[in-house]
Amino acid sequence: SDPSFSRTAKLFRGGVEKMAKKLGEEAIEVGIGALQGKKREVIEESADVLYQLCVLWAECGVTPADVRSEMDRRERLYGIAEKLPKPSKIAALG
Repeated sequence: SDPSFSRTAKLFRGGVEKMAKKLGEEAIEVGIGALQGKKREVIEESADVLYQLCVLWAECGVTPADVRSEMDRRERLYGIAEKLPKPSKIAALG
């Protein structure tokens, strides 16, 4: 509850902008670790990404069940829970 002692409290005090920035930074660090072939770094930074994502979800009122539901919806549509194509790509195909 005290931002001077709690990283989570500090993130909540910073709001969505701070949370989103930290999530992006951690994701970049995962990518860099992967490019450098550093498995341990990928593991550690992935844990940071998941932590930052959970904090952001909490702030936005998103639950893991919400995300699971979206993945299930995509699997029903495409056979696998993959990322949806961008609207511009869909229009180009049509």
